[in-house]
Amino acid sequence: MNEKIIIGRGTKYPLNGILSLPDSCAAKVPAVVLVHGSGPADMDESIGANKPFCDIAEALSAQGIAVLRYDKRTKIYGKQMLKESPGNVTVESETIEDAILAAKLLKNDDRINPDKVYILGHSLGGMLAPRIDAEGGNFAGIIICAGSPRTLSDILISQNDDVLTQLPKLLQKIAKKQIAGLKAKFDAITEMSEEEAKQTKVFGKTYAWYFKEMAGHPAVDYLIATEKPVLILQGDKDFQVSTEKDFALYQQICIGKPNVHFKLYPGLNHLFMKSVYGRVKDFKKEYKVPQKVSAEVLEDIAEWILAK
Repeated sequence: MNEKIIIGRGTKYPLNGILSLPDSCAAKVPAVVLVHGSGPADMDESIGANKPFCDIAEALSAQGIAVLRYDKRTKIYGKQMLKESPGNVTVESETIEDAILAAKLLKNDDRINPDKVYILGHSLGGMLAPRIDAEGGNFAGIIICAGSPRTLSDILISQNDDVLTQLPKLLQKIAKKQIAGLKAKFDAITEMSEEEAKQTKVFGKTYAWYFKEMAGHPAVDYLIATEKPVLILQGDKDFQVSTEKDFALYQQICIGKPNVHFKLYPGLNHLFMKSVYGRVKDFKKEYKVPQKVSAEVLEDIAEWILAK
């Protein structure tokens, strides 16, 4: 059963969303807020021919868990935000504020158990999930899907380096220069004042302040500080975050934290779907293949929430 809802009704940036409810809500049910990865995204987190958030909502609501998904603010208001104040866009305005509003909406719904509202963040949303919880989400538990404890700039450089190794020799020289230029821009951000960062473009329409503000709130600090239940999931064929640099680092950071549980899925990509090409340079082709989120992953998420 799907209901249309609005996140941030009455605010400057109201967003359309869908609340997927179990067929029976005789008792108050647990619920989960879905938080997107990087870039503008619709409520299904549509990527190519795939709709991972739709898959998650359908599967979890069938298991007795309500799921709230909504359009990302930059998908609907990106041009407006850039026009109004281009250098001021951060993960706070892009992602965090709306996720907190979504949590409050669920907790005020009579059909939802307010003590069993969870967050599931994918990719950048997973990185930010512990911060969203600490800044007002106040969730019962945190699910990090294909996230990373590293900075976003580190991840972007790693992805570019991976592409480099997959290019023909002729193009590698040009790409090396471009990557070195990007790295120099990221290195320079550390020394910038807030004002400078808000006026300096790094690439496209993204300003230095976006990276500086995020780096000033390390995701890993929030993860280490939380005592809430945390589930960290990743596919071993994910070419956007890596098993060695990200999943293994999460495990290392969380040694001695019994509240954190991990699972790595063989053969799955960044969307928790079967890997097709397995190379970052082929990501557009990879996501054009219509697939569904792995049934095993969906079952594990439902089981983890219902066991709490």
